[in-house]
Amino acid sequence: MLQISAQQLAELLSGIARAQAAVVLGLETATPGTRNNYVLPAIQNVSHLRDHPNPTLIDLPVRMLLSYMGRVGPDIDAVARELERLLGGDGGAAPGAPSEVKPGESAAGAGESLDFSGNG
Repeated sequence: MLQISAQQLAELLSGIARAQAAVVLGLETATPGTRNNYVLPAIQNVSHLRDHPNPTLIDLPVRMLLSYMGRVGPDIDAVARELERLLGGDGGAAPGAPSEVKPGESAAGAGESLDFSGNG
């Protein structure tokens, strides 16, 4: 069975985000103004920047794309560390979160403390 390391997963996500950023750049080249007027607001909306300041696992790829659309890309080593922590032996629960999800509750809170910016 194939097992992928956190570093390999971070690099894979980075490559996908770079490819997506290249598509956005191509759209901007073909139709100036598309990036800032249409594409960027839509990507910022799905990244949940305002909804949850601490990214979740679902938000991670979108926030990596936003990072590549800026001046510098994400710190791959920081992404790998956060993936390892999130997906590690504790099941990825955020610090202080319950260890299991009870019936009728949502698992959406898991990973809310994910921060791949390299500031921590």
